[in-house]
Amino acid sequence: MHWSRRSVCATAAGLLLFSFVTPSPSWAYRPFISTDAAVADLKEVEIEIGYFTLERTKDENAFIIPRVVFNYGWFKDWELVAEFAIRRAPDAEVNVIDPGIFLKGVLKEGVLQDKDGFGFAIEAGPLLPATEKGDRKFGFEAIGILSDKLGPFTFHLNGGAGIDRSTGDVVGIWGVIGELPVAKGVRLVGEVNGEKPRREDQRNSALLGVIWQPWSAKNVWFDAGVRRGFTSGVPDWQFTFGLTFGFSTSSLTKSSTAELRDVRSGLGTH
Repeated sequence: MHWSRRSVCATAAGLLLFSFVTPSPSWAYRPFISTDAAVADLKEVEIEIGYFTLERTKDENAFIIPRVVFNYGWFKDWELVAEFAIRRAPDAEVNVIDPGIFLKGVLKEGVLQDKDGFGFAIEAGPLLPATEKGDRKFGFEAIGILSDKLGPFTFHLNGGAGIDRSTGDVVGIWGVIGELPVAKGVRLVGEVNGEKPRREDQRNSALLGVIWQPWSAKNVWFDAGVRRGFTSGVPDWQFTFGLTFGFSTSSLTKSSTAELRDVRSGLGTH
């Protein structure tokens, strides 16, 4: 199926409109690589769009437009996650990168569910083949996530392992996210994360950014961040901007049913 720029923009605008009509509590988790111990509510959809990312490595620029993550509340405390990105390399080659499908579940509700104590979740699933040369194999990833508060800070610890799609090596995965509210609807955020393939060098980076929720009652967030790579295997710098929004599929179903009922009622009057 071919998608024109106009149709993509129209679809995004429609989804954004539904997010204003049917807000729901959730957490935006762009622009991080790591994640939190929370999932989308039952029959809720949350879409994370990195609409612009600039990667700079050794004076060469690559662009990721877009990076997309879909989260769907499948059962209570469980969600399905699907993600991919489109990368334009310095030589102008365009590829699908980082595709994957995951199942994420909250095993212990905590601060992110307005409960006492820490929350704990797991996320696992296959890494799908990318179109870049060397990444056209399957991999796997499984992590545990702990979320808690320390004073005004909210933090999320990630740890796990996986199978690298390019080499088939076992990879250790870790990450730490910190958040600090600084104004109404505004959070300063930071992340330190890394991977350690068994036969390759460590891949470490750190992010400093901001998340802004301009309307407290609406399920819409904007984010921006700067990421610095500390080791080989990751870009020297990344500059990213994105948007997260959500909506309820049950509300869409009710709306469609009501419209169909109105149409049938109108037909019955003739």
